[in-house]
Amino acid sequence: MLDVRPEGKAVLFKVHVQPKASKNDVAGLYDGALRVRVKAPPVEGAANEACRALLAKVLAVPKSSIEILSGHSGRNKLVRVTGVSKERILSVLVTNRK
Repeated sequence: MLDVRPEGKAVLFKVHVQPKASKNDVAGLYDGALRVRVKAPPVEGAANEACRALLAKVLAVPKSSIEILSGHSGRNKLVRVTGVSKERILSVLVTNRK
């Protein structure tokens, strides 16, 4: 189960990013985190930006609403999304992806 924590007008959750994948997509859950595959390599923040862009597209929010709080140089990240409810995160990212 994805742990989504409300924080004011935002929500926090963990993301596991797989860089250099064959396509950009949300690939379910991995060890309690949302598993995201991106085509970008893990060089100079390219995979982080691809992750932000993918989440923004899937959640239908501006990319500026997606912030990576920790894990900038690793695969495991803590992400904050502003303007989206916990229920929407779970519905769009988890329930509809099984």
